[in-house]
Amino acid sequence: RDAARQNPAPPAAQAPAAPSPGLVRLDESAEVWVDRQKHQVVVGGAVVFREGPLEMFACPKNTKEHESVVVVNAKAYLVHAALLAVGAKPGSPVSFQPKYKAAMGPIVKIEAMWKDKDGKEKRVNAQEWVRDVATKKAMKHDWVFAGSGFWKDPETGKSYYHAESGELICVSNFSTATLDLTVNSSQANSDLLFEAFTENIPELGTPVKLVLTPELEEKEK
Repeated sequence: RDAARQNPAPPAAQAPAAPSPGLVRLDESAEVWVDRQKHQVVVGGAVVFREGPLEMFACPKNTKEHESVVVVNAKAYLVHAALLAVGAKPGSPVSFQPKYKAAMGPIVKIEAMWKDKDGKEKRVNAQEWVRDVATKKAMKHDWVFAGSGFWKDPETGKSYYHAESGELICVSNFSTATLDLTVNSSQANSDLLFEAFTENIPELGTPVKLVLTPELEEKEK
């Protein structure tokens, strides 16, 4: 895509600073932390795309970086596991047959944290980095924990998490999404509803922490 040429590979990003003391790292091989008291998940990553149409907001490495604002330093299943660990219960991904049925699940607030050129901490709702193509304003929709799913190889018996192919935090509907929108959002290139909000996104390669806060029922806390 033309947009891909406008988004060259980012420089090697410095590892983000250690998150706050209340967080516990879920897996030593990945930048995923959980705070069971605050019911929050923190995922480390970097800005990888600033201009062009989007199908994702965030994806795992080596998957959908050409159409995702943030690449995360973690497997998708670990983010799923982290949401479970803080009390979130997955709903169900979008389905298209026999008719469209939106993704369901608890709303998950997503915030992006980074440091600007002066070293000042910044924190915004992730929607501020996604622009509605029609209104030219920041996306208004919430994400929900749809939960993706697993596929089991009948020959090996090994299970695979569907969202590892890139569909971690989506802005186009995918039946494989971990987090998706609840509005009908096409994945056809000619009909994409959202694009990167270039003016709001820091430079390529900027280290980012995504803070995921699911809305929980009182009994789930």
